[in-house]
Amino acid sequence: MRIIFYMLKKEFRQIFRNKAMIPIIFVAPLIQLIILSNAATFEIRNLKIYFNDFDKSTYAQRLKNAFVQTDYFILVGESTNRDIAERKLELNHADLVCEIPVNFGKDLQKYGHAKLFLKINAIDGTKAGVGINYSQNIIQKFTSDIAQEVILKTNPEIAVELPYAVNIDYSNWYNEKLDYQTYMVPGLLVLLVTLIAAFLSSMNIVREKEMGTIEQINVTPILKYQFIIGKLLPFWILGLVVFSVGLFFAWLIFNIPVAGSLWIIYAFTCIYLLAVLGLGLFISTITDTQQQAMFISWFFFVIFVLMSGLFTAIENMPVWAQKLTLLNPLRYFMEVIRMVLLKGSGFQDVRIHFLIIGGFSILINLFAVWRYRKIT
Repeated sequence: MRIIFYMLKKEFRQIFRNKAMIPIIFVAPLIQLIILSNAATFEIRNLKIYFNDFDKSTYAQRLKNAFVQTDYFILVGESTNRDIAERKLELNHADLVCEIPVNFGKDLQKYGHAKLFLKINAIDGTKAGVGINYSQNIIQKFTSDIAQEVILKTNPEIAVELPYAVNIDYSNWYNEKLDYQTYMVPGLLVLLVTLIAAFLSSMNIVREKEMGTIEQINVTPILKYQFIIGKLLPFWILGLVVFSVGLFFAWLIFNIPVAGSLWIIYAFTCIYLLAVLGLGLFISTITDTQQQAMFISWFFFVIFVLMSGLFTAIENMPVWAQKLTLLNPLRYFMEVIRMVLLKGSGFQDVRIHFLIIGGFSILINLFAVWRYRKIT
């Protein structure tokens, strides 16, 4: 224990001696958390809509108002020239063109329904799909209201006998206000903790190689397990500190709920950090420069993030990709932190995640220790 204590003392001195390291460890993750939590969102609002109104009726005006009165569309212009509308789409000045044909209002009055033409810029498929759904919902509600008005005007005596639409009462569980930050912030916190732990640990032993001190350490009577613990434990502690600070600010700034037990979250974080640090240690043993370690860490990090379920639901991935995510430790932490913080899940609900990450931690650290023996 005395040797490990001196190793820890050395590592912390080496970390805090570098004045640029403190902002990277503590300040950068908080800034990234605040910025990304407001920028990384799949909510699509302010879609630019342009109208070709060939009808100029009261009903056409009501339809346009139905679009622009929502938070999802902003009006960028209207005309009776199709060429201008198409040019707007080409220049990305409009995301959607709604063409209201002649006799739109008359058809609504006479039949209770009419035709519309929608042209959507589908370069961004996700944005186009959401825009279509928004438009369909608005148009369906509009036509339903108009149909009811027409029927009431023409046959007021049967108004009482009209079948009413199904009334749906719903409640939003785990995210009552449908706030996207409630979903994103826990995932971004996991991402930032992983980033700090993986990059710092992957450059740890490599730094000793570049400084020429690795040979001095290898000839000392320090046992291998003491050296490994001395290298991993400082970053394990720093990882927990960064996670704690990030969790506090997530609660303070974004009002992220803590429905479950913090003990479960911290227990899983402790095991998860061992897995990430073990991976970083392994990378550190197979590289000779910090630049190499950074590139290899970035390679794994990008794959882990994109296949973690943070930006793309795992259920929407191809079958082969879903199976590949089973090897991604980031996926399990994403699921655990959301299940515990937002749903209030207990240990029995996440025990399989503990077993998988625990097994991964043991395997990757054993492999890293074995690899380190080969370079001594």
